Amino acid sequence: MGKTLSIQNVKKSFTVDGQKVDVLKDINLEVQEGEFIAIVGHSGCGKSTLLKIIAGLEKNDTGLVTVDGKEVNGPGMDRGMIFQEHRLFPWMSIEKNVQLGLKGLSKEEKTKLSDQYLELVKLSEFKKAYPSQLSGGMSQRAAIARSLVSQPEVLLLDEPFGALDALTKIELQEELLKIRERFHNTMLMVTHDIEEAVYLADRIVVMSARPGRIKDVIKVELGTYRDRGGSDFAHYKKKIFDYFFEEKTVVPEYNI
Repeated sequence: MGKTLSIQNVKKSFTVDGQKVDVLKDINLEVQEGEFIAIVGHSGCGKSTLLKIIAGLEKNDTGLVTVDGKEVNGPGMDRGMIFQEHRLFPWMSIEKNVQLGLKGLSKEEKTKLSDQYLELVKLSEFKKAYPSQLSGGMSQRAAIARSLVSQPEVLLLDEPFGALDALTKIELQEELLKIRERFHNTMLMVTHDIEEAVYLADRIVVMSARPGRIKDVIKVELGTYRDRGGSDFAHYKKKIFDYFFEEKTVVPEYNI
């Protein structure tokens, strides 16, 4: 199984109020094809920035990011990204939103693909609806369909279920596992929900407070079907919680 994603010695800083703020430092990670990686850490530690660098939406200061051996120099169809907000265009139907990234295809081909992925996320009946007519969970389903329709090798998820109620979140977590089982995408998810990380991920990357470094990479050996109430599940949750409580330093938060 080849390495789909490689992150080597990545550093990133921003200038805030005229001062340099180090956000990420010495990030090294190898992600295998088909893996599900969850990234957890304190607010402001650079988790979302790292995801944007992989997506090609931010440029790392130093280091190298490659997908299938090709350097990431900007956005590409080999990577799809889902944000906490669905970011659907309100003046377009759900069908048109899903088709937005499809280039060089006929109208019939676009319709066939969008129908396929809207059926996958159980939104076939709502393809002519507009985002304002959908619930938050349904809007996120549409965002997932939009990201998957271009058939990316790597799916990046930036707290996609963070704004949803608990039951809808659990439902979409289950749908995400079904999508992974069907398409075998490599997935990286940023989350503040430790239970979500343990439930979904093959490995959990624990990051330090800013500047974000990788403190540990925890392999979750719980099998495919995981019992949220089980003692082994609780063991992994506690292990990650313990990392957070080790860090006593309080640093100013930035949206990074």
